[in-house]
Amino acid sequence: MGSTGDDNTAVAQDNLVIPLIDFSLFLHGSPEEKLATAQSIVKGFKEAGFIYLKNHGLPKQTVAQVFDESAKFFDRPKEQKMSLAWTTPQSNRGYVAYGREKVLDENDKEAIAKIRVANPDLKESMEIGREGVPECPNNWPDRFDAQGETFKSVMQSFYLKCHGLQMEVMRSMALGLGLQQGFFDEYVNVGENNLRLLHYPAVEKSVFVKNKGQVRAGEHSDYGSITLLFQDDRGGLQVLSPNGTFIDATPIPDTIVVNAGDLMARWSNDTIKSTKHRVVEPPVDGEGTVHPARYSVAYFCNPNYDKLIEAIPGTYEQEGKKYKAVNAAEYLFGRLAATY
Repeated sequence: MGSTGDDNTAVAQDNLVIPLIDFSLFLHGSPEEKLATAQSIVKGFKEAGFIYLKNHGLPKQTVAQVFDESAKFFDRPKEQKMSLAWTTPQSNRGYVAYGREKVLDENDKEAIAKIRVANPDLKESMEIGREGVPECPNNWPDRFDAQGETFKSVMQSFYLKCHGLQMEVMRSMALGLGLQQGFFDEYVNVGENNLRLLHYPAVEKSVFVKNKGQVRAGEHSDYGSITLLFQDDRGGLQVLSPNGTFIDATPIPDTIVVNAGDLMARWSNDTIKSTKHRVVEPPVDGEGTVHPARYSVAYFCNPNYDKLIEAIPGTYEQEGKKYKAVNAAEYLFGRLAATY
């Protein structure tokens, strides 16, 4: 289910309510509008773990160019893409081939390996990290041709724009949690994030008929603080409702889906939800035998790697701290190591 007809609600089904929030009221509104918007954002994260943002400040043309360059990248010969392959969790940069990553609600590496063989996620991705890290350079295709140089330039610019938006969303969360607006700034100012370009290739319908457990990306929650998700018009994202059913998070033009991750839930002493979600194959109109390709772009936001993450003030005073303090890098690298 997508738009509900309510200007303030993106999804409302089976006790799952995901708000649609005009972020311009936080960015440019009066102090009263700014606070009300921040409180709506935090309410959405506490109740659903997901929100949609409109008027978020990223131009439509910029997002369209990113999708265009992404499609051109995945159309490159396999040999070129494999020469840019992902190597380690510490780097988390480079090309990830079809079926290699298996995202699941599972931390056991052997269990993930067995499931990967039976039901590989039907996608490939390109992982892009922060520039200027000598020991972890990005694997750019600029070595191949001018198109690769354009790809590099577009993605470098988009990475920085998304980091800017991350900073503003975190400021809104701080305000909505009753903290100083800049509370999170020192935790996220470096931009230790991951820009993931995703391609779900065209697949024969028979694949899903023969294997009822086959999905595009398995049920999982994200690892970090928040994720910015840009969908194409094909859709496929589903969010787990409080009643245990998966509900369509239908694309709404010119919006960004934002969800909280496991580290954000831990940071907030579980007052904010990290909700499970998955990507399925949307129904296809007509009698064709092939599900067409789908593209999406995810920007995974993390705290600075040197930061110690412990319960945010105001979240633990009554019930106590549920989790021990944890180093951001150790937590994230450990989760990534189990996934690949």
